[in-house]
Amino acid sequence: PGTAYPDEAPALTIRARPARFTLRIVNEVSPAANTALEGLYQSGDALCTQCEAEGFRHITWYLDRPDVLARFTTKIIADKSKYPFLLSNGNRVAQGELENGRHWVQWQDPFPKPCYLFALVAGDFDVLRDTFTTRSGREVALELYVDRGNLDRAPWAMTSLKNSMKWDETRFGLEYDLDIYMIVAVDFFNMGAMENKGLNIFNSKYVLARTDTATDKDYLDIERVIGHEYFHNWTGNRVTCRDWFQLSLKEGLTVFRDQEFSSDLGSRAVNRISNVRTMRGLQFAEDASPMAHPIRPDKVIEMNNFYTLTVYEKGAEVIRMIHTLLGEENFQKGMQLYFERHDGSAATCDD
Repeated sequence: PGTAYPDEAPALTIRARPARFTLRIVNEVSPAANTALEGLYQSGDALCTQCEAEGFRHITWYLDRPDVLARFTTKIIADKSKYPFLLSNGNRVAQGELENGRHWVQWQDPFPKPCYLFALVAGDFDVLRDTFTTRSGREVALELYVDRGNLDRAPWAMTSLKNSMKWDETRFGLEYDLDIYMIVAVDFFNMGAMENKGLNIFNSKYVLARTDTATDKDYLDIERVIGHEYFHNWTGNRVTCRDWFQLSLKEGLTVFRDQEFSSDLGSRAVNRISNVRTMRGLQFAEDASPMAHPIRPDKVIEMNNFYTLTVYEKGAEVIRMIHTLLGEENFQKGMQLYFERHDGSAATCDD
């Protein structure tokens, strides 16, 4: 009974449980009061989530670790006039109308994932729609959600997404695996973007651009970040981390991939110079400071402090070193072996 679990308990302990059982948890959260922007929170008039690294525990009790994978089915019910779009991970499998002006949508993600990749968005948006045909002939629906009035600033982000999908097939042989890919741009977001399975949530800065108000760098950053989050679909989502000390497994590898994407689509020399300047000007300074740490840190007090230039940029340089030693052909063979061994599981940097 619910009375056995007091509200003030920091954790939920279930005793005398059978070998197999169904657990039903009913709880309330206040998105408007969630100013930390972790878990489910309010961004303008919309509701959205940020669950990496440990945000899902702010939504409900769960085994909030990256090595605990599950298949999620999410049903969202809301006032249709206030929240006409109800989005979550995976494919939209059912929807319907309810009385009192409410409606519901059910999403199903067929791929096991840790809860840090869970996402939910509810709100009213303008939507840019397109499609992408994979190399196997599947048609994937592409949907880009932006605040009302910003639709004219979204086309470059859509172009960047399609370029990313094509490049990952051509260079790495990796095809998208769901029927739909969605990006939502919000103004209030702790990170640049988040790779939630099938439903990326972005800071508007890395989605919206128009030639009369954005610089060349803005356009390149949008292309790079959209590529980075898309590439996480395989290096981060399909193969995730055993624990957060392995963060560079997904981030260092994916930064290397987004650097190669930018180099193949633009100037390799210019991009390499830019990457080296970031290393020498910023990451070297971090390595020479009291904040110095290896790409796989030994200990942590606050998990959100793991998201550093060392883990990302230096981690990418370690991957680049391996690529240089092996060469492109052998590196790609190694990547294919990595996916064959670890697809659908949580891996380590040693793997």
